[in-house]
Amino acid sequence: MELKHLFQASAIAVALVLAGCGGDINITEGDIDNSTTDNSVVNNGSDSGDDSSSDDSSDSTVGESSSFLSGEVSTAFGTDVEVRVLSGTLTADDADEQGDITLTNDTVWALEGPVFVGNDNADSVNLVIEEGTVVFARTGDDYLVVSRGSKIEAVGTAADPIIFTSFEDVTGDEVGAGQWGGIILLGNAPSNKCPVEGDCSLQIEGAEEGAVFGGTDSEDNSGTLNYVVVKYAGFEIAPDNELNGVTFGGVGSGTTVDYLQVHANADDGVEFFGGNVNVKHLVLTSNQDDSVDWDNGFQGKLQYVYIQQDSTNGDANRGIEADNDGSDPAIEPQSNPMISNMTIIGNSFDGDDDSEGVYLREGTGAQIYNMVVTGPAGMGECLEVENVTESQANLADGTITISNSVMACNNEENFKSDDGAVDLEDWFLNTQTGNSVSESISLNTDGSPSSTSSLLGAGTDTSQVDGFFDATDFIGAIGNDDWRQGWAFGFGGGTVSVVTTESGCPAGTTNISAADGETTTCEVTGRLTSDLTLTAGNLYAISGAVFVGDDNADSATLTIEPGVTVYGASGNDYLVVSRGSQIEAAGTATDPITFTSFDDISGGEGAAGQWGGLVILGNGTSNKCPATGDCSLQIEGVQEGAVFGGTDDTESSGTLQYVRVMHGGFEIAPDNELNGITFGGVGSGTTVEYVQVHKNADDGVEFFGGAVDVKNLVLTDIQDDSIDWDNGFRGRMQYVLVRQATDNSDANRGIEADNDGSDPAIEPQSNPTISNLTIIGNAFDGDDDAEGIYLREGTGAQLSNVIVTGPAGMGECFEIENVAESQANLSDGTTTFTNSVIACENDENFKNDEGAVDLADWFQNTMTGNAVAATQADVVTGIYSSTDAVTPKDWTGDTFFDTTDFVGAVSAENDWTAGWTVGLE
Repeated sequence: MELKHLFQASAIAVALVLAGCGGDINITEGDIDNSTTDNSVVNNGSDSGDDSSSDDSSDSTVGESSSFLSGEVSTAFGTDVEVRVLSGTLTADDADEQGDITLTNDTVWALEGPVFVGNDNADSVNLVIEEGTVVFARTGDDYLVVSRGSKIEAVGTAADPIIFTSFEDVTGDEVGAGQWGGIILLGNAPSNKCPVEGDCSLQIEGAEEGAVFGGTDSEDNSGTLNYVVVKYAGFEIAPDNELNGVTFGGVGSGTTVDYLQVHANADDGVEFFGGNVNVKHLVLTSNQDDSVDWDNGFQGKLQYVYIQQDSTNGDANRGIEADNDGSDPAIEPQSNPMISNMTIIGNSFDGDDDSEGVYLREGTGAQIYNMVVTGPAGMGECLEVENVTESQANLADGTITISNSVMACNNEENFKSDDGAVDLEDWFLNTQTGNSVSESISLNTDGSPSSTSSLLGAGTDTSQVDGFFDATDFIGAIGNDDWRQGWAFGFGGGTVSVVTTESGCPAGTTNISAADGETTTCEVTGRLTSDLTLTAGNLYAISGAVFVGDDNADSATLTIEPGVTVYGASGNDYLVVSRGSQIEAAGTATDPITFTSFDDISGGEGAAGQWGGLVILGNGTSNKCPATGDCSLQIEGVQEGAVFGGTDDTESSGTLQYVRVMHGGFEIAPDNELNGITFGGVGSGTTVEYVQVHKNADDGVEFFGGAVDVKNLVLTDIQDDSIDWDNGFRGRMQYVLVRQATDNSDANRGIEADNDGSDPAIEPQSNPTISNLTIIGNAFDGDDDAEGIYLREGTGAQLSNVIVTGPAGMGECFEIENVAESQANLSDGTTTFTNSVIACENDENFKNDEGAVDLADWFQNTMTGNAVAATQADVVTGIYSSTDAVTPKDWTGDTFFDTTDFVGAVSAENDWTAGWTVGLE
């Protein structure tokens, strides 16, 4: 099919975060073919709710052109676009000789009121929608109904999906669930609500009277949904009567549904009322009620279903809520779909309907394979079967089965069973086959499995169960091939992007001279009080102190797309994410996000201290907070008003994933430089993984209180301490590589850690847990020598699987300050150091004052599993761990830490630093 003017993302448009408020529709620049195709159709007629609709009697294209809407959308897109309005019922009178009504991608289409495709089993037509086409609606009364006997043929592509969305999304205004109705497909397939004799005509919920479904044809064909994205729908028609994103009423197995997404719907994502329709590649994100709902005899099959509830803990209910029939749970035909390869990721929403996993009720059956259900501690139950006779009997007679699946919820409520009901945990683990409960399944931030995830290779091949299913060997919706990428909203897909100016810079930024002489460069300044996305393909200059949001007010999200480079030109240029706001910087191994200096990108030489750094501020606890009243602590190195601290250690400040911060750390004043990344009171809801700080003039990372967790951290050529913590920091870290400069230039400690200098015993006490850490020192000899680990001012630490090594010119490798509190920590378990090896070549593996605890004896005889080696070559080869002198700690059962077969940060067999870091060649 010819794409006369395809509405698609520009080369700079990649994924927006799932919970973000952006997502404006963009079109490519280029010539517009304004010719009219003669389809021998008549105008359906509409006034589009405005007096500005055109009245062109020679216009034979379906719908009516709206000058008002065309003007609004053209302004948003920055180029002339025609909007045509569809209303009423589309019938054979509107179709061409083949019975088709075609929505072309050289036009944007608007729904006004309930738009019906055909009458009920009469005046039937095919609604054909070209790839890349955008369809929007403005109110909850605007929705699309495909009647029984008619078809929708919405066939997008991975590069150009079809988008159904809200007017606000198209025009760049604030988006949210419930801004329009939704899509309803009605068919002639069976429902257990159909009468035993006579015709079946069941009213579908949420639509006007006469939208009916049901019949006897289980193979009925309602058309095709392929690469289709539905966003911001689900308007509440009446209390407890909202439209779903896509409603399937009696839809038959002849219908094709493949690569379908529903995002941010006010009611269910998809609901199946009876029928036999099959679905593959279904993405359901940020939906406010149930993601999948079925009832009234649904017997379809689903494979590859990815469900992620709102990552900011907004409204959500169940991943699956499934029924047969409330008034007669044993009625036939019985709901009993087959599902393979499903991922459900819950959130911590706590409202009238809490976030939950799977709830099977009212007599439904289900045959489920290769499913994983996971979620945070604040999530509700992850698997429940209603305690009614029929549902409980289904567990015993094979009407409900779950196999080769994993419950991985962190709330101690993987299963919920009433007294007298079947013990679901026992049923799941001992009656069913291939199932397990896990606290660590190693999912990436985007829900895909990591390369070491236990879900890979653990699934069953359901193609042997039913020919509909593809052969797979993994548990969950995603295997090694992430089929969501490139088309789904939030996964780099389709026509969804921020509105851009003619310069190519996102709205909210300013085009300036190309920093490298050729790449479009956009300046970011001041305080961001609305969401902003830095799109790929441009360079971004931080000018001055740039704040994301105000302090717990005017909160905003800064989204940075994979591959973006952000730079500063001086020490006064730095980025601060305020309390209550978020940064969503999710790069990839092939397209990391880079923060660096102007010198580095403009042809000069990158060096430490050429710009400021990155500061993230949260509402987590700090022992500097007052005992009563609000906490508002000024962060070091930043202008007045950059404050942190509070009571929420589980708060999320967003995501840093595959992010490099280079050449920062400008000295604001003597002994007051910016760290590469400063975490002030940042909570554990924040995702920090695959992050590098390289060549920073002050510390690499510093944690002021809070409880943020970190995985896969690289700190190279840092001129002060690589890791610094204080004021009650209690986060966790795994896979941390510290390598001081190989040219023996400026360096201090691999770790310098405090509780509090003025009151070392103050609570909450700094006491992070760190596993799989490698520190490779150098021979720098200056005011501050290169050293290993120094714990002081009352801090605790739980250290395991650690390698500390360095050359003969290095300073001490392990030291505990000789103050009463720090020394006491060595005997009461506040500080532990196990399953580790120290191998410094300077005869100073340990340093302790007279009268202090003998650290060599404590390390080798009081602690367990430790060793001392003679040389650096005994423990590392380059950056790779190469010692078998100690046995790694077993973290089995821990929800955060992986159990490894090596100590230290990196093994040659699993080099997680490859491809995205710098300076390790």
